[in-house]
Amino acid sequence: MSYPKVAQLKTVARFKERMTELGINIPIDDDLLSASQSSPLASSWAFGNLKVGNRWCIHPMEGWDANRDGTPSDLTIRRWKRFGESGAKLIWGGEAAAVRHDGKANPNQTVALRSNLEGLTRLRTTLVESHKQSMGDTAGLVIGLQLTHSGRFSRPHSKTLEPRIAYHHTLLDRKFNIDPKDESIVWTDSQLEELIGNYVEGAKVARDAGFDFVDIKACHGYLLHEFLSARSRPGPYGGDLNGRTHVLRSVIKAVQRDVPELKIGVRLSIFDRPPYQMGESHGEPMPYSDLLPYGIGFGLNPENPLEVDLTEPLWVLKHLQSIGVSAVNLTVGSPYYNPHIQRPAIFPPSDGYLPPEDPMVGVARQIEVANRCKQAVPDLPLIGSAYSYLQEFLPNVAQAVVGRGMIDAVGLGRMVLSYPELPRDVLQGNKLQRKLVCRTFSDCTTGPRNGMVSGCYPLDEFYKTREEAPRIAAMRQDRDNT
Repeated sequence: MSYPKVAQLKTVARFKERMTELGINIPIDDDLLSASQSSPLASSWAFGNLKVGNRWCIHPMEGWDANRDGTPSDLTIRRWKRFGESGAKLIWGGEAAAVRHDGKANPNQTVALRSNLEGLTRLRTTLVESHKQSMGDTAGLVIGLQLTHSGRFSRPHSKTLEPRIAYHHTLLDRKFNIDPKDESIVWTDSQLEELIGNYVEGAKVARDAGFDFVDIKACHGYLLHEFLSARSRPGPYGGDLNGRTHVLRSVIKAVQRDVPELKIGVRLSIFDRPPYQMGESHGEPMPYSDLLPYGIGFGLNPENPLEVDLTEPLWVLKHLQSIGVSAVNLTVGSPYYNPHIQRPAIFPPSDGYLPPEDPMVGVARQIEVANRCKQAVPDLPLIGSAYSYLQEFLPNVAQAVVGRGMIDAVGLGRMVLSYPELPRDVLQGNKLQRKLVCRTFSDCTTGPRNGMVSGCYPLDEFYKTREEAPRIAAMRQDRDNT
């Protein structure tokens, strides 16, 4: 399947025509406003008792480029410096930091351990200094650290999976060659109690490094997300929704009790889909008909797991609000088993599949679901995802969704790897630098999937000159010729 590239649409009018052709609705403003023209994107908002200075947010990203002990490398520091230069006033977690070494998603992931206090402090200081230099001051700048355990997708020593799972998931076990009878990799209740303590220690390190909040990561197939579908797990950490959220709620309450200085955020995969695989021409879900009703997912219709069902996710959002979570960053799915749902792109990474739908459909789905969540919990600040695929039209859509009250802030991931200054340029009324706009080539994922660091190899002059660039370019060429 092939779809029109966003760059070919050229005008807002043509963008609207394409939406009509697809039968979708993505709010978009014809004209962009700068901060001096009272753009909705320039307005401040409350994150707990903190004031966020604008509506741009930088998502947490792993560069697969820290040192083996979890301390930041020069590449990690460069990325945080660019986050600061972006002009975004909310840095959501900055980096996914593992709360213990066995929870690292790759051997070069950052850690939230006491041994890395100096490194995390340096990352934050670098970001603050670059933000001040770029924007003139640091008023309204709020910075968090994402705390995580990668669970099923832990790779602490090499590219080989060393999974620690919430329960045996029939399709994911099959997809990632996990023995469904191996109980040694399933967390015991007592081990989970120890893990809760690890999160608390990670939060203490974040506090001592000067962060304003911690994000308790519950998305993308990692451990706390997987627990949300652990219906088959016996005991207090599985079964009904109260049990399936027990670990997440326990971590939050423990951090609030022991590290009250920190605000709490949660990045949440608000709905999921069955795992996908490459079919004859594009990605398709792994066969699941013999698993109906589908009890191994979250936020989906058990009778048709390709449909969103927000009954449980809305309960979770309301409960998170009731226990004092300051904001929730909404995302969906997983980059490991249904990336087109989570991160719409026309070009898949080297281990991916061709998208089974125009990626604009995926963007529209996330925007619409986020809006439904916002209307259900109007007083809980929500951050939206999946905007990078919109490319030149991203600012127009961002202004529209914030201006219409559909979301509180717009989150950027891939886009800031190629064009970190985009939020600043929009706020200052500058013309977009088209040569830096992310085209979702997925090289930032292809690199790590093949043991290389993440970065924008096609557009960032720094990564263009790295030794990995020719290898990644060759992989891209092979993919495009297939």
